[in-house]
Amino acid sequence: MSYKAIIWDLDGTLMDTLQDLYLSVNHALSQYNMPQRTYEEVRQFVGNGVRRLMILSVPDGEENPLFEEVFASFKSYYVLHCQDNTGLYPGIRETLECLKTAGYRMAIVSNKLQAGVDELYEAYFKELVEVAIGERPNVKRKPQPDMVHLAMRHLGVSANEVVYIGDSEVDVATARNAGIPCISVLWGFRDRKTLVQHGATLFVNKPQELVEMLRE
Repeated sequence: MSYKAIIWDLDGTLMDTLQDLYLSVNHALSQYNMPQRTYEEVRQFVGNGVRRLMILSVPDGEENPLFEEVFASFKSYYVLHCQDNTGLYPGIRETLECLKTAGYRMAIVSNKLQAGVDELYEAYFKELVEVAIGERPNVKRKPQPDMVHLAMRHLGVSANEVVYIGDSEVDVATARNAGIPCISVLWGFRDRKTLVQHGATLFVNKPQELVEMLRE
């Protein structure tokens, strides 16, 4: 594989963010005496942005008359607590450093709110990754390709010069819609069977394997 740039998913790929998402969902639900969600339920709900996460978490979703209030509670709580239990997966920092040294330009695209992405970018990635794009007005969320195209324009690369790395079926679809290859990681929020069912074909078990795969 010969690429100039790498576009990364964030949650479940670079960072284990699930505990803080889980706690934030249940904090918001508890404020309105709604049933709590399990850790595994939240794991399956993530990937399509926080609004979708809360639609799946709140009884009756957007049809619930309190939905917008619960969603607002989630967002305000998560922005304050998005780093409480969140951290890089083992080996990610070293892998990013190695890839940057090798000359790859890198970006992050995430369906997480831009405010949350900015917090994590400042804390973990600003020295290694050029841009981090989160959910923002007038840019369609993944799996639409808009975020990827925005990242590509920022990096100054074309579709045949970039590879996408993610952990979910949303990432597989995003790469497909953007017309670029996808490498699926197996340490994130989805298992191999689920990824294969959604068309994934390239896999890595550990971050360090990415360096070797990209050199081939």
